[in-house]
Amino acid sequence: MPGTPEATPAKQVSDAPSPRRLLSTEKVYQGRIWDVVSDTFQLSDSGDALTRDYIDHPGAVAVLPMNDEGQVLLLKQYRHPVGMDLWEVPAGLLDVEGEGFVEGAARELAEEADLAAGTWNVLADLFNSPGSSSEAIRIYLARDLTEVPHHERHERTDEEAEIEFHWISLDDAVASVLAGRLHNPSAVVGILAAAAARAANYEGLRPADAPWPAHPSQR
Repeated sequence: MPGTPEATPAKQVSDAPSPRRLLSTEKVYQGRIWDVVSDTFQLSDSGDALTRDYIDHPGAVAVLPMNDEGQVLLLKQYRHPVGMDLWEVPAGLLDVEGEGFVEGAARELAEEADLAAGTWNVLADLFNSPGSSSEAIRIYLARDLTEVPHHERHERTDEEAEIEFHWISLDDAVASVLAGRLHNPSAVVGILAAAAARAANYEGLRPADAPWPAHPSQR
């Protein structure tokens, strides 16, 4: 149709680093888990100085566990900032010094779901809220699952002590996302990415050790 822009080939659509001139940076709040930073920078050499406050975040990993029947595991957990019980996937901060990304994901899978996985792939990478936080999240697909022996299981406390488990078919999980019944970003993205990957029998997924240049430690 006249006036309709041509679609850009998917391989040409890619986020990219865009360094700008940093004039100053200051930690304005130091929290128990993350800090708030205030940066003043210029978009261009002749541009005005801009100041933005944001959460300085260590990053996180999330895991969509899938059993041999193609069901995925969701966990119900209370989240105080939104005042809701959310159905989520195992996830956690990358706050253990020297721990690799996949190792962190495996730790979270064991601690929150009492599971180990024999096959790992990357489903998706995302920034949780790029206008207000540096948090980068990598979501993995974990398959060939086995249970962690009882004597090796993590003792869950606080909000994690209330975790409930529910296995759900991938199709039903997608329907729950599209109906607005699920809100956790890692669960939503992971479920939709897994459904897209299933169409190609999961053969197009990246390996677990695929580069993650968007994570702050890699930039």
